[in-house]
Amino acid sequence: MNRNCALQPLFGVHAKTPAPDPGRKSPLSLSVIWPGSVSVLVAILMAIGTMYEAILERRNRKTRLERSNNNDSSKVAIDKLTFEKEQLSQSDTDLVTSTDSSKNPGKFCNLILSFSVLSNGRKILDCNGAPKDALTCVHGIRFMSLAWVVMVHTFLQVFAIAENKTMRSVAEKRFMFQTVGNATFSVDSFFFISGLLVAYLYFKGATKPETDDVGKPALRTPRPPRPLLVDLKLLATKFCTFLGYRFIRLTPAYLFVLGCAELTMKWIKNESVFEPVSNDNINCHKYWWRNALYLNSLYPRKEMCMLWSWYLSNDTQFYVLGTILLLISSRFFRVATAGLILLLISSSVTTALISLSHDHIVSVSTPFILFDELYDKPWLRLGPYLVGLVTGWFVHRIKCSLRISKAVIFIGWFMSLSTLFSLVYGLYWFELSITSSAVYVSIGHTAWGAALAWIVIACTSGNGGCINSLLSCKLLRPLSRLTYCAYLAHPVIMVLTSFHMQGPLHTDNIIIVILWFGNLVASFLVSFLISLAFEAPIVGLLKICLTPVMKKQSAR
Repeated sequence: MNRNCALQPLFGVHAKTPAPDPGRKSPLSLSVIWPGSVSVLVAILMAIGTMYEAILERRNRKTRLERSNNNDSSKVAIDKLTFEKEQLSQSDTDLVTSTDSSKNPGKFCNLILSFSVLSNGRKILDCNGAPKDALTCVHGIRFMSLAWVVMVHTFLQVFAIAENKTMRSVAEKRFMFQTVGNATFSVDSFFFISGLLVAYLYFKGATKPETDDVGKPALRTPRPPRPLLVDLKLLATKFCTFLGYRFIRLTPAYLFVLGCAELTMKWIKNESVFEPVSNDNINCHKYWWRNALYLNSLYPRKEMCMLWSWYLSNDTQFYVLGTILLLISSRFFRVATAGLILLLISSSVTTALISLSHDHIVSVSTPFILFDELYDKPWLRLGPYLVGLVTGWFVHRIKCSLRISKAVIFIGWFMSLSTLFSLVYGLYWFELSITSSAVYVSIGHTAWGAALAWIVIACTSGNGGCINSLLSCKLLRPLSRLTYCAYLAHPVIMVLTSFHMQGPLHTDNIIIVILWFGNLVASFLVSFLISLAFEAPIVGLLKICLTPVMKKQSAR
């Protein structure tokens, strides 16, 4: 097998023929009109929301200053100082809420304010202190995982357009290249985090104390046990609500980037001196609905649109499965536990059998050689997500507090870091057989999740030390919020910049590092714009529309 097959999933190239792309569309084609129309509409809503919030802020500021001027001179200085502090610390809700209840914006105005760049920008860039029970270490893990993904794709980008392609055969022999060849575990970190947060937030919400109309804790009256049929109906309603919330929150930004990816590939096919193997210009037009339904990872690679979006497909399918297990656990905890264990075992066994049936041998030079069979399918990558579910339940159970001896802490950190290091760099010294490769691919993903589980448990329980300080750094919180859109957009940015060049690139390690840093910065800048336009407004709209529904369900 040609080792260049490892490049084809994202950045494979071959000699370009002079014939134009038969799928080229006119400037007025639907694939051009709908992204442009959506962009214009969202830009208008953002402008209206921003101007409206600026007017409200100015009105509130004027009202407060007028009130402060009515006091005596000694109190004026105090009020001004207090006012300035309040302006810096008040929430976005306070900014749009007048002290006069008659001037409070209505529901329609709040919908418009959801598109405000001012409030959404503050939320995204907020670095203030998190609640005591927040899993702040997740921010660092999420950012580092995204940086790892961008680094690997940068290597693929360079190998695709470099004139000195033989550099790759030399680079593969180096120890640090294991970081590139075994980067599949970076996505396992995302799966683990997803399962962790889903379970933790679910159990946290399930045990949240009830409040009365003024926000004070209400007396909880014992409820008689409900009939099973009523319980099942309630669980089904919650499931639909959870799934609908996720779908509406993630899909708009996803489909917008999909449209941009299709347009980018159409342009490259006709204007670039390179010709990528990816057929997003055709596949995105034909199979976009698979992406919209998060089913694209179930189809062959050659039919995929936005190949890197297989992660989103798997993660959504895992979310469906995890939500079902969590809802079942609310009444039949042992049944849910048994189901989780069976799923974990079946995933590992299935992976091992597939590896054996293809005589697969793990190699750093061909990480994507069995992409359809052993890389992207959900039944192969389920392990870290299930480990995340268990970890989320455990962290909630211990209430982010765990007293253990220093010896146990040392052993835990040693085992965790040793596992992470062995999975990424251990193959440098060993050549696996067919059988040992099957064992490696079957338990490797789950072992990665288990190692991360200890890191999260230790950091949230006060046993993380300097590692927790690093992962929980306040500066990483805004970057962590942008990882979703950055993951979506970064391959489009890299393809656009790479194939815009007029000839091959002569590269070395320094060039790769510079390109990696540039790709990372550009990805987060574009991600910030996409988040302002799509993700943050959608979250605001969902809070306004679904909060009454969620309160009704929690009251039952």
